[in-house]
Amino acid sequence: MVVAIPDRRGGAAPSGAFRSLLPGDHGHEAASLYAEFARRAGWLEVDRVLDAEAYASMRGRIAEWVRQDRGWADVVAAFGPPSILFGSTNPLYGKTLGYLTARAEDPMVFFHLWNGTAPEAASSWPPDHDEPLLLAVRCGMERFADTFTCTPHGQALRPTPGRELP
Repeated sequence: MVVAIPDRRGGAAPSGAFRSLLPGDHGHEAASLYAEFARRAGWLEVDRVLDAEAYASMRGRIAEWVRQDRGWADVVAAFGPPSILFGSTNPLYGKTLGYLTARAEDPMVFFHLWNGTAPEAASSWPPDHDEPLLLAVRCGMERFADTFTCTPHGQALRPTPGRELP
């Protein structure tokens, strides 16, 4: 299922949760939070459900896998098509890929991808990359910031106080 999220600047509370962790406008990232609520309520419709073995393998590989920079194609090659896609299928735009099992107790796994320009760029369009870059994987029910595992590129682009990113 593809969920398109309109661009909303100034954002609501859910998108604000991402502001200190990831660059961008956070529409598709915030949608991933809503997906977790919808799943618990039994409302979430997805394209694919991972079996227990594929999910365990993914969870077991993530910490090591994100130690190097990856792109959208790398995520799909390694883990298959997502259960749900937040954002456009257009490679010029960022997106969030969500993966889940049939068991609601298993936390969803989200791959947050960004396609933008370097902070020092004169223009924010077109983006610097042919496809979105993986910045972080989010999974778990711990303190929100602790559920993120960043790639090196994601760590480098992580917002810091006083530094605006595209």
